[in-house]
This record gives sequence, C-alpha cells and structure tokens, in this order.
Amino acid sequence: MLADKPKRVNMENGLFNYLSLTSEEKTLIDELNIIKCYNKGTILLREGDNVDKCYFVIKGCIRTYYLNNGDEITAEFYTESNPLSPFCLRNKKPSSFNVACVEESLLCVTTPKVEAIIFRKFPHFESLYRMLVEEVLVNTHISFAQFKNASPEQRYENMIVNRPDLVKRAPLSQIASYLGIKPESLSRLRKRVNNKLQMV
Repeated sequence: MLADKPKRVNMENGLFNYLSLTSEEKTLIDELNIIKCYNKGTILLREGDNVDKCYFVIKGCIRTYYLNNGDEITAEFYTESNPLSPFCLRNKKPSSFNVACVEESLLCVTTPKVEAIIFRKFPHFESLYRMLVEEVLVNTHISFAQFKNASPEQRYENMIVNRPDLVKRAPLSQIASYLGIKPESLSRLRKRVNNKLQMV
C-alpha cells in the first residue's frame, strides 16, 4: 500500500492537541497541510526511491527496514515524538531502506523547503526539532552499542526495559528481525525471559 492518499486531519484533533501552539502557529500549520494520517501497512518510502520528505511521529509507529534475500530486516522503530529524516534526503542519493507504518499513524510530513518556512517564522520550532533529532541520534548510538555487544536474550531484555511498548505494537516477525533472530527463536526467548522475570 503506497502512501499516495493520506487522510487529511482535523487540526483540532491532531497536532493542536499534542503541542501548545499559538493561534498564528495553528493557522500556518493548517495552511501548510503537513499533518497526515496513514493507514497501517502504508509504505512511505521504498528502497531505491529519491525522497524529499521528513517525518515526525505525533501518534503511532513507523519503521525503517531493508530487504535481505527477500526477508525484511527491521532497522529501527519510530514512535511518538520521534523524528525521522532519511539520510538519502541529505546525501541526495536513492534510499537504501524502506519506511512503513506499523500501525495507523498521525505524522507531521515536511520537506526542507517547508521546514525553512516554519523555522523562519517560528525559530523556537527549529530549536525543538534539533533537540529531538539529537536525542534520537544519541539513543540510536546507545542502542547500537548495546546491540553489538549483547546476546539475543540481552537484546530482548534491553528492549522490554527501554521500549516495552514495542512488544505490543509490532508484529513478532518485525521484532525478531529487529533483534537479529528468527521468529521461532524469539518465541522461545520470550518464554525464557518471562519465566525469569516471574522468579524475580
């Protein structure tokens, strides 16, 4: 399912309930029509495509993944308050991964041109955005370091401590690929970890 016809969002039930905005800010955001609602399974970006869009998750969950011999390998999940600025947008090359909605998602979708308009008119938005991007980068580096040096069981334990919502929000197959194991291995691992937690 391609992201060709996202649903337009009533601002009074969208971003305006998420952030404290002035009437002037509300008017600009509404006029720019940057808040979109996408159905579960919608593909926002395909590997090999050129892109000019950045995403900010207001509500929902999206993921980046790539294909390896036909198998989908989840690279990262993005949930509420997470920005995603695909690297291909910066290096002007085709995307090396896909982006899709894990569940119905309310997103702020912008381009560098639109961001420049918003940041010029409301500089504090730029400061907030940069802070969020930096936080995501730091968390990504920490997650990668933990992942690289951890066993599959430790990776799963780290996930349920740091991102427990993913267990309920993402399919088992996607979580397994995110942890670098097979779904059947994850099923056994979950039972083992749950039994361990019950004994604590």
